[in-house]
Amino acid sequence: VQLQASGGGLVQAGGSLRLSCAASGRTFGSYNVGWFRQAPGKEREFVATISWSIGNTYYADSVKGRFIIFRDSANNTVYLQMNSLKPEDTAVYYCAADRETTRGLLRVGVKSYEYWGQGTLVTVSS
Repeated sequence: VQLQASGGGLVQAGGSLRLSCAASGRTFGSYNVGWFRQAPGKEREFVATISWSIGNTYYADSVKGRFIIFRDSANNTVYLQMNSLKPEDTAVYYCAADRETTRGLLRVGVKSYEYWGQGTLVTVSS
């Protein structure tokens, strides 16, 4: 599956952005889809993930209550709605897909995800 991430940009602290992760080549039907981010000089870290099959979600503590991950079956797209953005959210954001081995089982490790899209840069100014 090929992934295309988009929606990044420059926003002021407290603002919102919505990132999109579109799949081509096949549908997300048997995959979990996650968002990760990598700030300059730091390792790539988990942000959020969703099971396409049943829709359950899991978030990193740093974004819980501010970010929402959801899916749009009609468009075969996963979105990351980012609200109340902070300067520390500045990073390149990547979407990734992981074959679902157990229905609803979500993973947070970078190495668990097989397919990756290109990154989209999110910059939050103070």
